[in-house]
Amino acid sequence: MQDAFPPRRDSAAALVAWGNAWLCGQVGLDEAVDAIEETTTPQIVAGLPDDPGDLPLRRGLAVLRVAGMTTLRLALPAPGDPLGLTGPPALNAAAVEAGEAVLAVARDGPVGLVPVEDRRGSSYVGIRWQAYEARPGIADVPSLAEADHRLTLAMRAATEALLTVDGAAGVPPEIADALADLRDPERGATLAPGYPARAHRVAALAGRLALVVDLARRLEGHGLTAEQMRRRDEALRLLDRAVRRARVAAHNSAFDPVP
Repeated sequence: MQDAFPPRRDSAAALVAWGNAWLCGQVGLDEAVDAIEETTTPQIVAGLPDDPGDLPLRRGLAVLRVAGMTTLRLALPAPGDPLGLTGPPALNAAAVEAGEAVLAVARDGPVGLVPVEDRRGSSYVGIRWQAYEARPGIADVPSLAEADHRLTLAMRAATEALLTVDGAAGVPPEIADALADLRDPERGATLAPGYPARAHRVAALAGRLALVVDLARRLEGHGLTAEQMRRRDEALRLLDRAVRRARVAAHNSAFDPVP
């Protein structure tokens, strides 16, 4: 049976965070690309309208910049929830399958970038960003303040549900450790330079909560009744939805006006 919660992937988040840091003048292109590829793997861009060949990430970003790219926006869709996407169906389908995508917003319209595995030979595994036509428009995503609020509510509800439901069988140590990490503000993923402080905090908390979801969904839940499993799965679904919205809101806030 297909997993209800696809594994969390960070390729698109790293590209958006460091790409926006470059676009707003906080870092140079070389520094941004080095940071992106350090957190993931070597990357290429393919199928851009102005240069459709296979380009190293550095060249691909430069081509998009010349074409008028002003910002990068994160999409973290799931089946039935095209979060951060504007269409058309070809882009949405590819992004849902990958679990992530990036919209490069430019003067002639956005370009969708979807990561796929780039395997060459017996040992090389990188990332290929396949370009897709994207519809212009603003995706339906929450503001940073709204996503922050909803993430806090979902965290409290999910923590209570997981501790209560798993209590009979004992909370698995992996889950207990991940929940304990929520109290440490220094733990969790961070954004790149140029983002507001609130965005850094929300992204870090969402990253830690994403780990909770990843761990919990991989555990079988031995010793739980059918009703306990239902409650556990519902808590994880709600938390996963809030986490994805918080990560999108945080990563897309680089150019938001400072309140």
